[in-house]
Amino acid sequence: MSKTNKRMLLWFIIALIIALIPWLAIAQSKPIEKQKFYFSEQGETNAGYTQAVKVGNTLYISGIPGIDPDMAISLKQVYDGLQKTLAHYGATFQNVVKENLYTTDIEAVKKNNEVRKAYYKGDFPAATWLQIDRLYMSQANLEVDLVAVLNE
Repeated sequence: MSKTNKRMLLWFIIALIIALIPWLAIAQSKPIEKQKFYFSEQGETNAGYTQAVKVGNTLYISGIPGIDPDMAISLKQVYDGLQKTLAHYGATFQNVVKENLYTTDIEAVKKNNEVRKAYYKGDFPAATWLQIDRLYMSQANLEVDLVAVLNE
């Protein structure tokens, strides 16, 4: 084998090793450990979601819809459901760091915000509130999801 061919073969092997390094890292990485919580495992699995997923000390809670035409009642239904999910992990609203609220009537949410505020007891998270045309459940007027950091 000529000197030029040996050099080309050496460069090819080096390039191949460099190309394989990311694949080797992926092959050695561990899957993320997730703990899942369901209100209704069959229903949620059929729909393609999980009520809550815990990764490390972070808890991600799926949106809970409110369907009562009275926004105050709808807010209470939603935050009671969120409270139940938090309690499953030994947490409260004081563990919540992010809240996303979606509604078809932002003025009704603002008018009844005291219902929501009572759950946080003055320790409010970062929050985003949006008015949208429609939610996944057509009869819903509100949906809220949360991110919480758990004490471990």
